[in-house]
Amino acid sequence: MNRIDGKVAVITGGTQGLGAAIARLFSEAGAAGIAIVGRGEEKGQKVANDIESTTGVPTKMITADLGNIADVRRVISEADERFGRIDILVNAAGLTDRGNFLNTSPELFDQIFAVNTRAPFFLMQDAAKVMVRERLEGRIINIGSMSQLAGQPFLAPYSASKGALATLTRNGAFALMRHRIHINQLDIGWMSSDHERALVLEETGDPEFLDRAAASKPFGRILDPAEVARAVLWMASDDSGMMTGAVIPFDQSVYGGYDDAPVPATKLGA
Repeated sequence: MNRIDGKVAVITGGTQGLGAAIARLFSEAGAAGIAIVGRGEEKGQKVANDIESTTGVPTKMITADLGNIADVRRVISEADERFGRIDILVNAAGLTDRGNFLNTSPELFDQIFAVNTRAPFFLMQDAAKVMVRERLEGRIINIGSMSQLAGQPFLAPYSASKGALATLTRNGAFALMRHRIHINQLDIGWMSSDHERALVLEETGDPEFLDRAAASKPFGRILDPAEVARAVLWMASDDSGMMTGAVIPFDQSVYGGYDDAPVPATKLGA
């Protein structure tokens, strides 16, 4: 169950947090090769070395800034050169920088869309070309967000970028269906990553804030990267069957259901 024996996977954001958790789980599930992508070369190489030493799975670290299109365009080619095929692409990298309708700058808007939308599109394009060349039934998994359905006021460009990614997921799934390439998206909710903890601490100055907020949720916690990684592994494996074009919510909320109609808690701050 949930095996990817003999498959080669490329995972963006694989140097830390969710991406690293996915890479480690894939290595335990039979992957023949893994390429992890991120900006932190030293951190990423440490993850790659750890995977190789514990599982024996060849793991390549590709240093790339996904906000730079030239870096994006060499990711798949480097992985292809190393492994000769690509069966799975996981777009797990993303920026969650804050910005609302009154204070978002053009520079922040462009930066978020470059990483969260443009980079996944061209990575999917380049990976699909390899899959078609090798006649593989490839699987692409995009990490989306529950915010793509509307989102929080302080995440305006982020929410829009994830909404655009959901459209690309569906469009690509339809366009590439005859090539037997599956593209699906997992829309995750609030997750306890190192990056999120650092952001919350910076915003609140309270190291206990996230844990207190998590305890108030219906399940008494927020998402853990390990459980999200397990869902991604299922989507990357043959156990997900012919599913394609699916955008799956993974959170402790149901959009459209409420005790009272949601309204903004406060006015926006410029």
